[in-house]
Amino acid sequence: MAGNTFGQLFRITTAGESHGPGNVVIIDGVPPGLQLCVEDFTVDLSRRRPGQSRIVTQRDEADTPEILSGVFDGQTTGTSLAILIRNTDQRSRDYSEIKDKYRPGHADFGYDAKYGFRDYRGGGRSSARETSVRVAAGVVAKKLIAEEFGGRVVGYVVQVGDIRATIDDPEAVTLDQVETLPDGEPNIVRCPDVECAARMVELIDEVRHEGDSIGGAAEIVASGVPAGLGEPVFDKIKADLGKALFSLPAVLGVEYGIGFGCVGMRGSANNDAFIPGEGAADSGGPDITTATNRHGGMLGGITSGRPIVMRAAVKPTSSLPMEQPTVSSSGEPTTIRTKGRHDPCLLPRFVPMAEAMVAIVLADHWLRWKSQCGGAVRG
Repeated sequence: MAGNTFGQLFRITTAGESHGPGNVVIIDGVPPGLQLCVEDFTVDLSRRRPGQSRIVTQRDEADTPEILSGVFDGQTTGTSLAILIRNTDQRSRDYSEIKDKYRPGHADFGYDAKYGFRDYRGGGRSSARETSVRVAAGVVAKKLIAEEFGGRVVGYVVQVGDIRATIDDPEAVTLDQVETLPDGEPNIVRCPDVECAARMVELIDEVRHEGDSIGGAAEIVASGVPAGLGEPVFDKIKADLGKALFSLPAVLGVEYGIGFGCVGMRGSANNDAFIPGEGAADSGGPDITTATNRHGGMLGGITSGRPIVMRAAVKPTSSLPMEQPTVSSSGEPTTIRTKGRHDPCLLPRFVPMAEAMVAIVLADHWLRWKSQCGGAVRG
């Protein structure tokens, strides 16, 4: 009822706040025998953690996971998997001056309207700090889909402000291209279009020095996904993926495939023609694919076997050091200036969060398909 659980067979439940002792996730439905150790979480948690570059929040958290249950001798046991990530660098005093003021763009007013009480320190449960354990759950989901059907999820930044990257072949983008520039330096904005990446960093630096923030968009691509996952009506895989991405902080829009680009098209131009594939499907049936992928890998709420391609619009960070008009909790007009350490652009750290949620949905629908349909799906 409280909305802290997501998924059906691969199901995660999270708890924790931005300035509490830590955040925890309990994952149900992980099959036994999956190889898993603390080191497996290092890459993705490091990609999400604060303080990783000058263009993200400088809160200094190690984000070291503690596996509390569900693993023995380096393998999952099949029982509930619990992972804890402690908070170690909270500065709650930064929020004491604004505890009776509503921050523009935040959930402060909504929390008071719903509960009559709120944790004003850093946004409490609404903080992106909660996503640390979602990313941890995503690591498990990524391992599961890679082992079960060779699935892979890679996200990257496609737009910051009015700077938009050109990505000709989303399925071909690799994690190395997202994380590292050709000269070996870290790609701190996580855009695989190198020229655009440099301009994005300049723009983020500019708004950071102005005490402002900037929004943008991320693209998430799931490849290797077999045809046949998803349900025809309420549990369409596009609906579950949309909910997964919308559940992340700061997401204002989600589209897949050609998205809103379809509104000016005719059906004859929008449809993807079915064509023979290059080999026999795992099921032994014909290998069928589509010539193009305007449908973004999903038709009728069910995967088509083409890559799933989604984009999420992420708003500018709401917490700003500049003075903004607002009201107090008693309704009196006032102004607010948010202290603390905040991202001038959320996109670089949003990427691993989005990957995690997409992988969690795919893991869940894979297990649901196996429980309902048994053997192999079309490849």
